Amino acid sequence: MNAEVLLRVGGMTTAFITHADALNHATPEGHAECAARLQAIYQATDGLDLLRLKAPLADDQPILRAHPQSYIDGLMARVPKAGTVALDPDTYLSPGSLNAARSAVGGMVKAVDMVLEGKVGNAFVAMRPPGHHAEREKAMGFCLFGTVAIGALHALKAHGLSRVAIVDFDVHHGNGTQDILWDEPDIRFFSSHGMPLYPGSGAENERGAHGQITNIPLPPHSTGALFRQKLDAVILPALEDSKPELLLVSAGFDAHADDPLANLDWQDEDFIHATERLCALAQKHCDGRLVSSLEGGYNLSTLGRLVRAHIETLQEHST
Repeated sequence: MNAEVLLRVGGMTTAFITHADALNHATPEGHAECAARLQAIYQATDGLDLLRLKAPLADDQPILRAHPQSYIDGLMARVPKAGTVALDPDTYLSPGSLNAARSAVGGMVKAVDMVLEGKVGNAFVAMRPPGHHAEREKAMGFCLFGTVAIGALHALKAHGLSRVAIVDFDVHHGNGTQDILWDEPDIRFFSSHGMPLYPGSGAENERGAHGQITNIPLPPHSTGALFRQKLDAVILPALEDSKPELLLVSAGFDAHADDPLANLDWQDEDFIHATERLCALAQKHCDGRLVSSLEGGYNLSTLGRLVRAHIETLQEHST
């Protein structure tokens, strides 16, 4: 009897979905988005009682819900036989990059499937490259495919859901998720992020074609107290109104005060608080169905610690 069958007999748990492909996405020496990020997460989460699963390699079908075939073909044509090639000053392709990005999508799709089919209570997808900066036809900000946006579209198209929500608390605006989902009335997208900061988008007046996008720019060096206020006053009430059937989280950990790529001053407990509140909302409206996916976080010791705390909180709320 395999692990997924055992789950249906033995109850719910938290899935931890990853694949060694993610270690084979190479970036130049000294690049912040590197394989050591995932290795730090593996080390920090070693010993946790999780259902550990390999992310499958996604084919074009789920990716085409977010990106045109021409975009996929263009990336494939630029994959080098060795070394790295720059798509922009921040974003690189190496020989293993597309398999890593496809496995990230495959992991997200698998997580959504398992949560919606009742095989697990919730899930964390530990993959790289991240995804929330990848626009419909543009790779940028370390990202190749819009992983979480693809997961939301998969929930609508493959599972027939009518209300999905995404909360993105990465310190950088999820411009790619916004671009891909701009015309999607059934997916609510919330992004809190530092401003001014890369990529320069995410103003409050960017609302989506159906008013379904909520951007919450935060000033430099603001603490987690301001984010908690916005979570309680803006994000959670809107989620209460929309009553999503599935909650997805773009879990970036780079708003922490110790992260080198940004200038917000959150502490560990702010990420735990956000996870607890989102899990409680998911339990109320989604039967606990929540999928979280790794985005940013570039201080290795901080990243490992925060991801472990995030996952432990998911475990506490897995029903």
